Amino acid sequence: MKIVNLMEDTAGAQGCTAEHGLSFYIETPKHKILVDAGATGQFADNAKNLGIDLRMVDIAVLSHGHYDHGNGLLRFRELSSAPIYIRRGAEADLYHVKEDSVRYIGLPVEVKNLPQNVWVEGDIQIDEELSVFTGVKGRRCWPDGNRELMRRQGGDMVQDDFGHEQYLVISCEGENVLISGCAHNGILNILDCYRSLYGENPDKVVSGFHMMKKQGLTEEDKEEIRRTARELSEMDTMFFTGHCTGIEAYEIMKEIMGEKLRYIHCGEVI
Repeated sequence: MKIVNLMEDTAGAQGCTAEHGLSFYIETPKHKILVDAGATGQFADNAKNLGIDLRMVDIAVLSHGHYDHGNGLLRFRELSSAPIYIRRGAEADLYHVKEDSVRYIGLPVEVKNLPQNVWVEGDIQIDEELSVFTGVKGRRCWPDGNRELMRRQGGDMVQDDFGHEQYLVISCEGENVLISGCAHNGILNILDCYRSLYGENPDKVVSGFHMMKKQGLTEEDKEEIRRTARELSEMDTMFFTGHCTGIEAYEIMKEIMGEKLRYIHCGEVI
């Protein structure tokens, strides 16, 4: 299996541009997969620079309904008619609300109406390599930045419960790899749900942890991050992260997790 980061918040491989967004290209024995597509079409430019032909992608998965993961699907549509698996609820009107600022962060209507969209209602087994699960309900170490993320319900703004978030599991070559986007539901809760479905921990996890805060981390934030890192460090699992984790949070986790945690930059390969 090969996992290539096509888009992330920090530059990595020479010639790859960075933006606030996330996108991965994954090759398995059976599939060429796109997970998320960043905020613009730049992920496709990075793919071309890396010698990756996105026209060969046979399946795409959108991790959740935010623009920085899904807007680039308009560019992907120009390259491929592969099915795009999207969790029902990702079509909702989603916002970032802070004090007097209200900013739309959901998907454009053009993405919501793409003809190859496959709307996922629950957990599904795509084939012997690929499965998708949803429905994470736990709230321990729930990222505090979520509190500013809302959805429109009727005429009101309500707290987003991230029911539109889903997680791809790739099982091949003797390994199980969990791919998440931002882990808005909290990486510990996602892993609790994973274990209840698959009976053990994954071998590798590729995910943002949604710990970044523009105003900086409070001491309470830092303690929650340390608590998360301590629990992850006890698992026999390798973690790859970036994007919404934030450098400050990553460095706190790295101190605790050591070689079990790696930051994955644009253009880098797992």
